[in-house]
Amino acid sequence: MPGKLIVIEGLDGSGKSTQMQCLAENLDSEGIKYKRIKLPNYSSPSCSLVNMYLKGEFGSKPDDVNAYAASSFYAVDRFASFKQVWGEDYLSGSVILADRYATSNAVHQMVKLPEEKWDEYLSWLEDYEYVKMGIPKPTDVIFLDMPVEISQRLISERYNGDEKKKDVHEADTEYLKKCRRAAFYAAEKLSWTVISCTEGEKVKSIEKIADEIFEAVKKEIP
Repeated sequence: MPGKLIVIEGLDGSGKSTQMQCLAENLDSEGIKYKRIKLPNYSSPSCSLVNMYLKGEFGSKPDDVNAYAASSFYAVDRFASFKQVWGEDYLSGSVILADRYATSNAVHQMVKLPEEKWDEYLSWLEDYEYVKMGIPKPTDVIFLDMPVEISQRLISERYNGDEKKKDVHEADTEYLKKCRRAAFYAAEKLSWTVISCTEGEKVKSIEKIADEIFEAVKKEIP
């Protein structure tokens, strides 16, 4: 019997990796076995087109590669990861914790289309990845919402102020604002769990966010 696939999504700088570690520790405390994966798998040959895209080799702006082409770059990497890294664990009943997944396309690629095309894109995305490519559909998707102004500050701190280290997504603030709007749209349409990472203008503590995530996950994992 297949396992559970829990996905943590969020814009760059929202704290996905930190919260994934906290979730893993919380599952450890409950004695729940799991396998962690992080996507894209930048070190894999399957991620070559993703790396070229993010480095700006197909154009310096995200819109230089259309939504369907860019989505396919990422989809191939996910398929390879499923077949080579975690598929057997999932199919044998394990809990899989994914830092990003197919749902990232809904956040980062859908915005390249007019809003009246968003429903069509979401239908295409789910059919393409979960039916035609055959990778699992998530049990739950947890979207960490961080306002772009705050996430940009956190990204800059991560790179010690070196703006040249940002990829084509991280460097485009207006694009990221559109992505946040797309994430809320997808969350409503696809029943994601949205967790706010801020209270007013202040970032919530890591522990408080982690507790909210764990409460959501416990509803899906017996």
